[in-house]
Order: sequence, then C-alpha cells, then structure tokens
Amino acid sequence: MKLSDISIRRPVMAWMIMFALIIFGAVSLGRLGISYMPDVDFPLLSIRVTWEGVAPEYMETEIVDRIEKEVIAVEGLKEIVSSVRQGSANIQLEFDIDRDIDVAVQEVQTALSQLRLPTGVDPPVLRKSNPDESPILWLGLSGNRNQFELFKIADQLVLDRIQLVDGVGEVFVGGSAERNLRVYVDNRKLKKYELTILDVREAIRQDHAEGSSGYLENQEHSYNLRTMGEAQSIDEMGRIRITRRGGGPIYRSGITLSDLADVKNGLNDAQRINRVNGTEAITIGVKKQSGANEVQVAENLRAEIERINKNLPEGVHINVNFDGTRFTKEAIEETQFTLILSGILTALVCWLFLGNWSSTLNVILSIPTSIIGTFIVIYFMGFTLNLFTLLALSLAIGIVVDDNIMILENIIRHFEMGKDRVRASRDGAREITFAAVAASVAVIAIFLPVAFMEGVIGKFFFQFGVTLSAAVALSLLDAVTLTPMRASQTLVHENREPRMVRAVRILMEHLARWYRWALEVTLRRPLVTFLSTSLLFAGSLLILFVIKREFVPPQDQSQFGVRFETPMGSSIHYTDAMGQKLEAFLKERPEVTSYLSIVGGFGGGEANTGVYFVSMTPKSERDVGQYEFMDQVRKKIQSIEGMRGFLFDFSSRGLSARRSQPVEFSIRGGDWHTLKKSADAIL
Repeated sequence: MKLSDISIRRPVMAWMIMFALIIFGAVSLGRLGISYMPDVDFPLLSIRVTWEGVAPEYMETEIVDRIEKEVIAVEGLKEIVSSVRQGSANIQLEFDIDRDIDVAVQEVQTALSQLRLPTGVDPPVLRKSNPDESPILWLGLSGNRNQFELFKIADQLVLDRIQLVDGVGEVFVGGSAERNLRVYVDNRKLKKYELTILDVREAIRQDHAEGSSGYLENQEHSYNLRTMGEAQSIDEMGRIRITRRGGGPIYRSGITLSDLADVKNGLNDAQRINRVNGTEAITIGVKKQSGANEVQVAENLRAEIERINKNLPEGVHINVNFDGTRFTKEAIEETQFTLILSGILTALVCWLFLGNWSSTLNVILSIPTSIIGTFIVIYFMGFTLNLFTLLALSLAIGIVVDDNIMILENIIRHFEMGKDRVRASRDGAREITFAAVAASVAVIAIFLPVAFMEGVIGKFFFQFGVTLSAAVALSLLDAVTLTPMRASQTLVHENREPRMVRAVRILMEHLARWYRWALEVTLRRPLVTFLSTSLLFAGSLLILFVIKREFVPPQDQSQFGVRFETPMGSSIHYTDAMGQKLEAFLKERPEVTSYLSIVGGFGGGEANTGVYFVSMTPKSERDVGQYEFMDQVRKKIQSIEGMRGFLFDFSSRGLSARRSQPVEFSIRGGDWHTLKKSADAIL
C-alpha cells in the first residue's frame, strides 16, 4: 500500500502530520539564533607571553623563536604569525580547516609545557581565537565629569547591568582613569639629606602597605590581626619616615616624605584616549555569547540602556555609538521579505495556471509545511538564521511546489475524466509517485554534494546544502502523502473560469502554437540547430572568463573603520592630536551620524596607533555611497602629514580564520631594518 493511499484513508493522521511539522517548525524558528554569516569555528589558537620591560628584539630571540620551534611539529599546523612589542609577544597558530581544535589545544599545551623560558617571564597564555568574536556594540558614556568620575559611574551603575542582559558575553571598558597619588621629589633636598630616589621608594614600599600580622586565640575567641599601614590621606603619606640610607639604617631619623617631596592627588598616565563624536568618554565594548541571537541581544541592550540613562546623574548619558548588528538585521529582514514575497508570487502563478482555487490552496499549504518544517532540521543541526540558510529557503520555495503541482495536475486530470475526488486522488497519486520521487532525488543529488565541499567555502555552504536538501525532502513527503489527502477532501469543479485565468490560457495556447512551429523548424534542420546551440554554448563559456569572481562582494553597510598610525615613538597625545584632524573632517560631513575613536593600544597596538568606527546615515538617505566616501576619507588621511591610515569595511567579517584583507603583501627577510625600508617603499 502506497503512502498516498494511507493518507487518503486516514486523513486525520495526515492533517496531524502537517500541523505537527508547522507547529514544531514554528517553535524551532523562535529558538534559532540570527547572525549575518554561519557560525564557523576556525582552527586558530593564540599564544600570548609577557615579559615586563624587555625589548622586542630580545623577546624575539629568547621567547618567540623558542615557542615557534616547539609548536612547529604539531600536526595540521598551517601557518604561524608572530608579533612582538615592548614586553609582550603574540603568536597565532592557524591549522587546517578540518583540524579538531580541541585536540590541537592539547598538543600545543603539551609542547609549551616542555619549554624552559627565562626567569621573570610570565607563563604563556593559550586560548582559542575566533575572529568573529568582535564586539557587536560599542557604547559611549560621556558627560560633564572627568574620566575618573565617569569610570566610577560606569563601574557602579552601568557595567553590572549590561553584563546581566540575556545573551551578553564579555564586557570590557576603555578610556578608564584611576586615581593615584603623585610624589614629586626635590633633588636638592635629596642631596641635602644625602638620600637617593631609591631610598624614598623603599620607604614608601615598606610603610605604605598592609598585611596579615598573625592571630590571637584564647579558650573562647580567635582574632585575626592585620596591620593597617596604608596611608589614607595626603597628610598621612607625607608623614612617612625615611629610615634607611643606601640600605643602611638611619638612627633617630626625623626625615619625612614631606621634607623631600610634594604629594598630590592625580590620575594615572593616559594609556588610551577614547572619544565619542569628539568628546572624551568611557567606551564599553559588548560581545555576545557563542550561539546567541546577536540581533536580539542588541535589542535587549538598547532597552536596558534606556533604563540605565534614567538612573544616571544629571549631565551624564550613555549611547550606542556603533552597532555591528544593524546591517545583519537589515539583511535578514530583507531576505525574510523576499522569502514571503516568493511564496505569494508562487501561489499567484499556480492559480493563474491551474485555474482552480481549491488546487491553488492545496499548493499553498505545501509551502509552509515544507519551509516551516525545515526549521526543525535547522534547529537540531545547530544552524542559525543567516544569509546562507535563508538563501536556501528562498531558492527552495520554487522547488518545493514542483512535486505538488506534478501530482496535483495528474489528480485534476483524473477528476476531469469523471472520477470522484477520492478515486481521482488515489489513482492520480499512484501514477505519478515514482516520477515525483525521481525528480526530488535528482534535485537533492544536485544540492546535497554542496554540503560536502572542502575548505573555508565548504564550511559556509554546508548549511546551504543541508537546508535546501531538507526542504526538498519534506516537499516530497508532502506531495506523496498530504497533497492527495487534501485533494480528496477539497477538490471541486470551477463553474466559471476567471478572466485572468482565461487570458493566461489563451496566451499559453498561442505560445504552444508558436512552440510547435519552432519545434518543427528545428527538427527539419538538425545540422543548423546543432551548430547554433554549439555556438551559443561556446559563447557562454567565453563570457564566463570575463565575469569577475568574488566570494562575497563588498556591500554598503553604512559603517566602516579606520586604522591609523603616526611615526614610531610618537606619544599618545601627539597621536591623538593627529586623529583630531581627521575628526574635524568627519564632524563636518552630513553623511556621518556618529564616530567613536580609540587612540593608543586598541587590539594590542602601541601609543602611536588608533582606530575609528564610523557610522553613516542609511543608504537611502544620502547621495554618496559608502565606498566613495571612504575614498574621500582616504585622501584626507593622505593630506595629514605624519599620519598613515588604512580603511576597512565589515563585509568580509567572519569569512576567514584571521582578519585578513582582500590583498595582502608579505615581505620576508633576515634583517628587520631592511624589511622596514622595503615596506615604506611599497607604501
């Protein structure tokens, strides 16, 4: 007994199958994460080593070279990229795309454990590195307070509440300033008392401290003792006695710190300067948890920020200054609209050609059954709603109705022969079931191999191939079971042919006559037909070599970034001054809605580096395209003497193991100074 016969005999069971697919598919859809690209776990490890105050050249020979020699033998290692700075080194290990990253972590950890590093070096820190784990939002806290007060407000009123938002992962702060005491020593007074700066430092270290002093215990109580030696005010700090000179004691010393120096309140030296739209601010970067719906997390954060602003002191506010999910949301919404529109147009075309509302309704019901049911597969496979899965579903809409139309058209043929709708549904489905299965298997055979592609492209198209194949498989199930059942209950004769349907029928009759004539001509002249089609095919191949190739083309996302640097050795204040020249240009442009600057130390950079995140007005509200405007910014940077900049967009975010660019140059050699000259010559 065929499946169609079972569904016709037991329609309640068939209806329950259809509703189960739709209901459980809808539940799965509500639980799916949303992302721009599929979540791909790139096999990338990062090793960070710190050695306070050591020069880069010494770090390279004593640390980096040793680590590279130890890990070079790890299986599947593809590339090692090392960067060395004053007191720190970072080594990135990229493995083959199919390498199990967890096994690689264990092997690299074993190699590092066998390494003997010089005394004073902090233990290497090994962690997985994912380039897609960048902040989804950058927030700016600014107002009529200094940096220390702003940081205190952020620490007490903002950070904890942001961390508690559902889906938020790591939260980090930039631009913070901590209060400290500054001791300005008078060299003349040091000479007067025959002391050195080391004697002063040692006195502060010994007296300005607190710690455990043991405990007291009796038969009833136990007390912990603690020496409270830290100075609580500037006056207490000034009363610290200098009791040693050159390591030896000074008996009956009456020399105090205030005799030698001025002690004042102050802030620590600026290591990073952050600004929002030209105003100094505390910047807060927010990362999402792995697998979380980044669009939903961003919406939750925006709602929480509105509540936080109500509790902030007057004159202080926090805003979203860069939203990395904006384009993701727009792209997903546009794809979802396309998906819905495709379903509506498919239903309209089916009605125009079938000419029967009951038959059209049958086809329309097959679309949600197949498409929404596919969300069950997407959910249990651990996929997200991204451009690849939604693209597969959009493409599937035109495919999933093929089997239904094929079987339904045969059922209608039997119905028009005078059979009752139950018998017509049974006989029509029986005749065409094998053909429907063959057609669906052929489609699956085309798209399923896409899921087994290798390399980086295979990682992305895996979700595409599985999603499309699942939709086609469900459409086949619907066609051989649910379509005959629905036809057996709803199929009716149309008493009057609608005008649009009649017009389409007349048009198709004319096209059929034209097609019959063209077919006769081609059959009478087989040689001409063969040569003309061969030339057309050859011409198509030639055009193929002219068409440009690109995995993901650049897209106007209304946001981009600028990395810039000043000459090596520049102070953070000089770098900031150069950046403000670019800010003045951005401030005057109507296309720019906001910009966030981070000068010094961003992403492991030095004091002579900085980055800007620029947000533009929506594409429909400006005359200048994003890439045209980026060219203008690039020319502005070239006109600023002492600044070198590099602009980047976010179109290729998450497409490679490292944040690589479309074109990169690698200059290799044994002498760093020669390499630097070569790099400057290229730039």
